[in-house]
Amino acid sequence: MRIQNIPRLRLGSSVLRRTHELRQFCMHILLSCVCVTTMMHGVAYSQSAEAAETVRLATFNCSLNRSEAGELLRDLKDDQNEPARNVARIIRQVRPHILLLNEFDYEPESASVRLFQQHYLESNSDWCEAAPVHFPYHCCLPVNTGVDSNCDLNHNGMLQDPADAQGFGRFPGQYGMVLLSRFPIQAESVRSFQKLLWSSMPAASLPQDPDTKVSWYTDRELRVIRLSSKSHWDVPVSVNGSTLHVLASHPTPPAFDGPEDRNGRRNHDEIRFWADYLDTKRSHWIADDDGATGGLPASAHFAILGDLNADPVDGDSFQNAIRQLLDHPRVNATFVPRSDGAGPASATQGKANDAHAGPPEADTADFSDSSVGNLRVDYVLPSATLQIHGSGVFWPVPEDPRAAWISCSDHRLVWLDVEFPRSPPTPVQ
Repeated sequence: MRIQNIPRLRLGSSVLRRTHELRQFCMHILLSCVCVTTMMHGVAYSQSAEAAETVRLATFNCSLNRSEAGELLRDLKDDQNEPARNVARIIRQVRPHILLLNEFDYEPESASVRLFQQHYLESNSDWCEAAPVHFPYHCCLPVNTGVDSNCDLNHNGMLQDPADAQGFGRFPGQYGMVLLSRFPIQAESVRSFQKLLWSSMPAASLPQDPDTKVSWYTDRELRVIRLSSKSHWDVPVSVNGSTLHVLASHPTPPAFDGPEDRNGRRNHDEIRFWADYLDTKRSHWIADDDGATGGLPASAHFAILGDLNADPVDGDSFQNAIRQLLDHPRVNATFVPRSDGAGPASATQGKANDAHAGPPEADTADFSDSSVGNLRVDYVLPSATLQIHGSGVFWPVPEDPRAAWISCSDHRLVWLDVEFPRSPPTPVQ
């Protein structure tokens, strides 16, 4: 487990960086003046993380994954990688307080995370007009992608191909996750569910051979295969006197399989994990990687973050998987983040999007080169104990100069502003 809690102060105002004299002035007033910027509908305003009345939560599948181990480290050795620059430009524009990055290759000792922060998020170079942003705390843990199962999980007669790993991957840690925070992480209380077996879930949606109705997986495979294709994390963060449980995951896409729908069913159950985790009557079966059992206390504040690979209306989800969370009594799903750019993208990309029933402005991923079209698959879902003050998806219209940045990924950054209640929350039954 690798969690960094090393607070440092970093001044974040582009105005005060324009000359050497002003930089010196800033150092003298740093302890008495805080200037951090956030964005509401594309307009920046000042607000410090520690004194924030509202807290901006965000998730971003940033596509900082590579085909070989160590390749991302090489790409981030300086600030010259253009896709990484665009990822940073988006983050520095939106300026979240807590951010989950999906598809960020895992490296031991958080080496890639440190380089990305140093060379991209905190860089003073002129390739980014937005002020640097500093996340003093991060959580970066091992994931299941690329971890060999020693089984032929896709039943193609071969062992050790990427689909035979515990989660699809060419090397351990590909498509990993990292949580960045401007608030302290309660490192000693972090829970990881990387090793929880899929078969341990009661009434799991395990696949069957569609012809014989026999289990797709052998008994040996069921004793091996894990529920999480990457991992599930519960990361408690201290926010202005309260604790926010950041529930982070990245379920497998419900695709790239056969008529047994093994990935669609796994996606469903990876999402169901959070539904059970939030239900004190259904979480008894859950055990974390340290052996502690049970789910989240009924009074806890939380936010579910991640690329959940499930659209509430369109796409190939098994049994409308995301409704398990959108309809959950402990989840506040009243705000649907939207953008100005997703609608025009949908209108110009062809038949797959034309057949969709969901509102295109709520899409968060651009899958125009596939038969499924654009979808809403990335989520920030806060608990019902939190008040929502705003939300959005970073997807500019084509004529906006910032539209060039989104080429870095086929997903878009999704954000939500929440406020914690002044009195203790009432437990939800």
